[in-house]
Amino acid sequence: MSPTSSSAELFRTAADHIVALVAGIPDTGWDQPALGAWTVRALVGHTGRALSTVVEYLARPAAQREVPTTVDYYLAVAEHTDPQSIRIRGEHAGAALGNRPLTTIRALRDRAVDAVTAVDDPLVRTAAGGMLLSDYLPTRTFELAVHGLDLARATGQPETLPAEVTRAALHLAAELTLRRGDGEAALLALTGRRSLPAGFTVLQERRQPTAGPGGAADRSHHSPPSS
Repeated sequence: MSPTSSSAELFRTAADHIVALVAGIPDTGWDQPALGAWTVRALVGHTGRALSTVVEYLARPAAQREVPTTVDYYLAVAEHTDPQSIRIRGEHAGAALGNRPLTTIRALRDRAVDAVTAVDDPLVRTAAGGMLLSDYLPTRTFELAVHGLDLARATGQPETLPAEVTRAALHLAAELTLRRGDGEAALLALTGRRSLPAGFTVLQERRQPTAGPGGAADRSHHSPPSS
């Protein structure tokens, strides 16, 4: 199995899981609070961008490979991540789901899966620079995994993922932790010896949490940006 076909299969599995979660949202659930300032609708809209950006980026070929690995993508975009912009894009994407959000998410899934299975391993121009599709797709699978858990929690559905998606997400999180120099802290926490610092996330350099709108630490949008 080629690197692209392997990452594409994981991406498809994660996307199918999101569709199943969206199908489980009751009609009365879309305006309920979900994550930070987002409603369920905004969270689904943001998550859907992990599908739509794949199609967009495949239409934007890159001339050279500037981002050598998936981990390097995160290290690059972390410097430019703006939680406020992510929040607004999520709200706009939620509104764009329209009156039939499940139908919209299914269509996004179908277009994304069809797009990645129709190509080999092209260089695409991402927010971090040119990179191979096989290196970019794991960032979308990670996004679908993390926000799948967010969505399940917000809508009262089981907080579970397909085992292979969980495995891939954990592996990527571990690699990020090591690259950021936090491997020992994570190992101590995983073995019950010490708690992680408040506000810890593998998606940003370790820092003191900032106050959110309610005065508490705002960690609601610590996720890979969808663009």
